[in-house]
Amino acid sequence: MISQLCRLLAGRTRDERGSISVWFATASFAMIILVGMAVDLGGKVHTQQQARSAAAQAARTGAQEVQGSTAVRGEDLRVDINAAKAAAMDYLHAAGVEGNARVVDGDTLIVTTTDTYTSKFLGIIGLDTMQVTGEASARLIRAEGGIER
Repeated sequence: MISQLCRLLAGRTRDERGSISVWFATASFAMIILVGMAVDLGGKVHTQQQARSAAAQAARTGAQEVQGSTAVRGEDLRVDINAAKAAAMDYLHAAGVEGNARVVDGDTLIVTTTDTYTSKFLGIIGLDTMQVTGEASARLIRAEGGIER
């Protein structure tokens, strides 16, 4: 009886040889994809945060370009449109980020940035790069005693 059981088990072992290798290869590939997604999507989020941060800093930099003549006279503060755009674009250029700047309503500078994240793992499945964008605005206001005027 024991010898028959041993022969039966020995026969099954030979029939299933290599099945663990196929399972291990499939599971390993799935784990690489999951780790790759975690690493690369985290990297994409980080790159997007950098794009948004660069846009915000460029907007702040550009919004500081006040038209001196009206500010000195105590009149409404206005952004010098050309100087604001140039300052924002200079900041983006120095930061190594592509983007554009536009002024809306004469006092709001809107900066939009674009950047590319290069995948570390997901290139295996053909996802080599991911585009990200960031946008920020800065509005120049005049306040007296903490109240916008």
